[in-house]
Amino acid sequence: MIRTTIITTVGAAALSFAAPAQAQELAYSQVERGRYLTSAGDCKACHTDIENDGQPFAGGRAMATPFGTIYSANLTPDAETGLGRWSREDFYNALNEGIDDEGRHLYPAMPYPNFTLMTRDDTDAIFAYLQSLEPVHKEKPENEFPFPLNIRMSVSGWKMLFFEDEEFRPDLDQSDAWNRGRFLVDGPLHCGACHTGKNLLGASVDDEYMRGGLLENWFAPNIRGGEDGGIAHWDEDDIVEFLKDGRSKHTAPMQRMGEVVSLSTQNLRTDDLRAVATYLKSLDDQPPETFDKIDAALAETGSALYFDNCAGCHAADGSGVPYVFAPLTTSNKVHAEDPSTAIRIILGGARAEPTDYVPSIPAMPPFAWKLSDAQIADLLSYLRGAGPRRAAPVSASEVADVREYLSEEH
Repeated sequence: MIRTTIITTVGAAALSFAAPAQAQELAYSQVERGRYLTSAGDCKACHTDIENDGQPFAGGRAMATPFGTIYSANLTPDAETGLGRWSREDFYNALNEGIDDEGRHLYPAMPYPNFTLMTRDDTDAIFAYLQSLEPVHKEKPENEFPFPLNIRMSVSGWKMLFFEDEEFRPDLDQSDAWNRGRFLVDGPLHCGACHTGKNLLGASVDDEYMRGGLLENWFAPNIRGGEDGGIAHWDEDDIVEFLKDGRSKHTAPMQRMGEVVSLSTQNLRTDDLRAVATYLKSLDDQPPETFDKIDAALAETGSALYFDNCAGCHAADGSGVPYVFAPLTTSNKVHAEDPSTAIRIILGGARAEPTDYVPSIPAMPPFAWKLSDAQIADLLSYLRGAGPRRAAPVSASEVADVREYLSEEH
């Protein structure tokens, strides 16, 4: 079986018989391993109230779901509001089974359907790291769910239908790198939590695996890297560069994905990122639906809007400027089945997140003040219908819906 750990550790029983210096070194190794896995799991992003300058891991971040708003828990070792009274067993049960220290079911906004793939050694290491943090006393706001979703027992029914407590099992016909990549993608990185489509009850749909998913009115695009996939035109180096540096010649991570890169993947070892790339590049996809070219009138209107508003940065032919302005003719955001992300970026603007490797922050300004719903629809329909991989046109009503969502959000 492939080794899915990062730093070799020993159990607590072995530690008790080690010499003091050796025991201290082993305990330090476990904490460092936990730090790495915590970073891989992007725990800091969700469990820090970033919008209100909250303290790291102290929780309280509001996360909108189709069912209501959930607030993240305090992961610091505060005895009253955090994990100070939790045991390692409690923590393992939370990540492996979705049950808290009082036996209550956790809402699957906490991605235990992915974290269940981690071993007990993995979860013990994460717990050891979290217990090494400075305690922060911070109460978590009450979740805002309607009845009966506010009753945690209702989650048990969801689990019976959609949750499987399982271990990671390698595919012996694949390479170690491929298996390592699949473990990371499906386990701690929980990429499918955003990039896989969900059913009406919020569970991942197997047939939509890594084909894109909607989250807080952002559409996380198709990241299948094999033939016909959303990033089929990316090579492994592009994927590694994007996840490590926060830049690639294709695009820069923005908004939520920007957080993922700045707080999580930039801290991972290059060989792990290479394994992720190996796995994603193995995921072929179905040929995309074909659409006719847009009609001449729409092409003329959309082209004029593009040259007036976009060509100065993204080039007259939409090819962009590598590492600075994304090419739009091949963008998996522009040509996604769901145009929500492209609409949001045009309306509200976006900025790339700085990383240790690339500290600059390129940004795109908002155009909500300048362009009407119909103009944005025409512009996007032109972009989606003019490239080598055409997508469905966008309606003014779709733009209006996103504009209303953004106005309510602020």
